[in-house]
Amino acid sequence: MSDEHTGPDDTGSDNSSPSENGQFSADDLGRALHDVLDHVERGGWGQPPQVFALVPTRLIAAQNPELVDEGDDSALSPVAQEPLEVAGGEEPYARLEEFLATATWYPPVEGVALILEIVVLPPDAEGDLDSAFEPLLGDPAASESAAREAARAHPSARTARLAVGALRNGKRLSLMRLRPGPDDDPDAPMELLTHPELASTLQAALAATLDDRT
Repeated sequence: MSDEHTGPDDTGSDNSSPSENGQFSADDLGRALHDVLDHVERGGWGQPPQVFALVPTRLIAAQNPELVDEGDDSALSPVAQEPLEVAGGEEPYARLEEFLATATWYPPVEGVALILEIVVLPPDAEGDLDSAFEPLLGDPAASESAAREAARAHPSARTARLAVGALRNGKRLSLMRLRPGPDDDPDAPMELLTHPELASTLQAALAATLDDRT
């Protein structure tokens, strides 16, 4: 796990080996997502969305061996990017939307991971949200903001940390950890969930940042 930011020089974009597309597996991506979840969780809750470039560990070991732990046999190493800080008065994920629309990556980056906090509601809460934003359906931005506020304020709301990843070779995965409730055992492992359709739209958006944009 590296906190060094990627750039034209520190990923070796001028003299990297041929692309390893197709070599990395869903398990490799899953391990990288576990790594970034563990890394972010050390900072507690209430953090802004964070992005990580996924770079072949062997490339980092060859160019910056001090960044790789001895015995690290992971295929991909997450490299932390600048947190997507939110300006005062800005919608929490406006900066994320801007990033997804404009980000590009140097060839050594084989994938990208995104970590963000979300609000999770039970299925029976859908009616409560509908009543919150129906009067604002003529204003998409206002209705979306109202729905978010209603979700946060709902008595059944739970906070979760979502990890979404995509590789150049098409592999995609999302993992979610629920924040322990006040009655949960603080020493118990946090529940980890996944589903093929979990955050599929975000998966596609991350994958698009790995495409060549001309």
